Amino acid sequence: MSMTERFAVELGKLAASQALYPKESMLAVEERYKSLFIGLPKESSFQENRIGLTPNAVKQLTDQGHEIWVETGAGSPSKYSDNDYSEAGARIVYSVKEVYEAGIILKIAPPTYDEIEYLRPGQTLISALHFGNLTSEYINALLRKKINAISFELIRDKSESKPVVRAMSEIAGSSSMLIAAEYLSSSNDGKGIILGGITGVAPSKVVIMGAGTVAEYAARAALGLGAEVKVFDNHIYKLRRLKHNIGQPIFTSTLDKTILHNELKNADVVIGALVAEEGRMACMVEEEVVAQMNPGSIIIDVCIDQGGCFETSELTSHSRPIFRKYDIIHYCVPNIASRVPRTASTALSNIFTPIFTEISKFGGINEVLFMNEHYRSGVYIYKGSLTNSQIAKKFGMRYKELGLMIAVRN
Repeated sequence: MSMTERFAVELGKLAASQALYPKESMLAVEERYKSLFIGLPKESSFQENRIGLTPNAVKQLTDQGHEIWVETGAGSPSKYSDNDYSEAGARIVYSVKEVYEAGIILKIAPPTYDEIEYLRPGQTLISALHFGNLTSEYINALLRKKINAISFELIRDKSESKPVVRAMSEIAGSSSMLIAAEYLSSSNDGKGIILGGITGVAPSKVVIMGAGTVAEYAARAALGLGAEVKVFDNHIYKLRRLKHNIGQPIFTSTLDKTILHNELKNADVVIGALVAEEGRMACMVEEEVVAQMNPGSIIIDVCIDQGGCFETSELTSHSRPIFRKYDIIHYCVPNIASRVPRTASTALSNIFTPIFTEISKFGGINEVLFMNEHYRSGVYIYKGSLTNSQIAKKFGMRYKELGLMIAVRN
């Protein structure tokens, strides 16, 4: 073998060797986990019985290294004791001032003006906002505190739905049928009929105004009991989606007043579950129509917090939930989910626990907002500046684009 041939063989062996192949190596990833300091104040708002985290959720978060302070008695309306939270790893504090020392405040109802005074610059407030009752004075009070404020009603998930709104709507829809069954019975001076139907007896008639989540779950419950259900909404796509989700061919119609009024006169139960659009209800049932309904029938106005969709509706409470007008039972309690606070609190925990885990994973509120656009939808104040265009338009206030503020974050 010539010198040239031997060189070619050795070169081939070297080329076949893995010694010269590029090898994969793990890229060093910076761990940015941040321990969170979360405060759960006791709710002071009228008939608010829910809490944002259950003891099980608290244990899950404290096991991850987060610090959670719970104001004494905060879980009592949901039947959770201070001991339940203490055993889960939370610290029980005995004043509002103490619990507001936390970096993140998780409330259900918006803080009162007195509670706002405990907030300090740099804190993050997560709560409802209640747009229907919002005033410019309230927004300015929050702005002066230089905080971050997130409305959990506005937070979206990856499917672009609002998980908190949907969960509470599911509860309201299912609960509305349980409420109707309760007040149809003679023990509550009702018509003395069963909600649904049995063999040989005509089913009760349920009319639902609206075709959203509340309507879907109300219809499911009513159909499951054997009631005759009819749904009205002006959005055909909502009616089509409802029929698809339920999986049954039920009567649906647009809000044609002639058809609707005829059905209302013969209904045993009417559920008002329409959504206000641009501050106005899509349909308002006049008092004269209510007066023509069957005596002892029930109106459950789920949208009473938006003004209601019946001219005869008046705000009621969990302690005094009904009134009668034209011998029609009216149930007009806002926040129906607080009727079953333990279930509602568990549903809220299932939403907030992963959110806090993700906030920790990315290294804090600022970082998670930069990385996750879905959480940005809930932010209405960022570092003391108004960032919600709807609020700004409503009150003629200036606002800043949240995306731009986050992009140049320090």
